[in-house]
Amino acid sequence: MSSDNQKFSRRDFLKTTGAATGGIIGGSLLGGFVGFKMDSTDLPTEEANETASETAEDMNMEARTFFSRSEDFRTLAAAVERIYPEDDNGPGAVELGVPYFIDRQLNGQWGSNSDDYMQGPFNPAASETHGIQERMNRGEMFLAGVRRIQEISMDEHDAEFTSLDGGQQDDILRSFEAGDVEIKGMRSESFFELLKETTIEGVYSDPVYGGNKDMMGWKMIEYPGPRMGWLSEVLTDEFMTLEPQNLRDYQGGGV
Repeated sequence: MSSDNQKFSRRDFLKTTGAATGGIIGGSLLGGFVGFKMDSTDLPTEEANETASETAEDMNMEARTFFSRSEDFRTLAAAVERIYPEDDNGPGAVELGVPYFIDRQLNGQWGSNSDDYMQGPFNPAASETHGIQERMNRGEMFLAGVRRIQEISMDEHDAEFTSLDGGQQDDILRSFEAGDVEIKGMRSESFFELLKETTIEGVYSDPVYGGNKDMMGWKMIEYPGPRMGWLSEVLTDEFMTLEPQNLRDYQGGGV
């Protein structure tokens, strides 16, 4: 197979597989799957990095429900933008509202692990096949992880994480992904996996949960959203492209 045949966009991959997984590649954290290659033209530009940083700075901080410190929220916004950056296919995590999605989730039962078994034994150093073994709940993990990102940025670059260029930010996030960072009470790779998964959830979840602003995440992959039925559509022989609708549309605005 030629290299040209192996190159396809983030949107093409998501449409084909219905998944978004992987680690850090070439200045972007979305990828790492077998057979995928990314052009230099696919990578987030320095201009895009600056725009994301400015957008994070301009966020309406009054809308937060979990992150009480603006510094923590800005660091979170910069990190999720590196995981899911803006590119030619569409907006990045910040524009899609992912930081607010995460903030809202952490302020609820999911963030406090109230529905999970949280008794011992706790063994954060256990194999990754054992799942998360930390005593900390998700909210505590996010706070500890985000603040550790900022600490490392100040120690290594004498600058806030939001002020670093994309490559420097990626290097720090790679160290978390590889488990090379010490965080009291948890493995750094556990935090990175939680950060990555929650970022992707914020991009593609229903807008009612705070992310996927204006259903732009769905529009990129041409996902039509929840429907009452498909009878009229499945009977046609023509390919149909439908404008997405969300849960509020589906339930008549009652969500």
